[in-house]
Amino acid sequence: QLQLVESGGGLVQPGGSLRLSCVASGITLEYYAIGWFRQAPGKEREGISCVSSRGGSTRTADSVKGRFTISRDNAEKTVYLQMNSLKPEDTAVYYCAAEARGGSMCGIREGAMDYWGKGTLVTVSS
Repeated sequence: QLQLVESGGGLVQPGGSLRLSCVASGITLEYYAIGWFRQAPGKEREGISCVSSRGGSTRTADSVKGRFTISRDNAEKTVYLQMNSLKPEDTAVYYCAAEARGGSMCGIREGAMDYWGKGTLVTVSS
């Protein structure tokens, strides 16, 4: 049974940085593209970044482009989201999700994901 566990969230001041981790178990990670999503209070869940199964391709939403970077280490079964220059509007619960999809593409469409973690809270506030 595949399990995804996010960590690394917390309270950070505006302009600060955090690195989120998503650790997978129960699967061979290189068969899955991984996406990061977030849901702010009172808003719908938003796809923000993804990485293809072997890390050769990424996509990033305009709202975080230039500030957030996704990467993966299949040997460690871990996907990372480096978040820099954080803003109060980045406050949300952040989720990682896996899509059973090989090849060089990935997507951040919520309905396409097969497995989800439970999320980690990021709060950006002074």
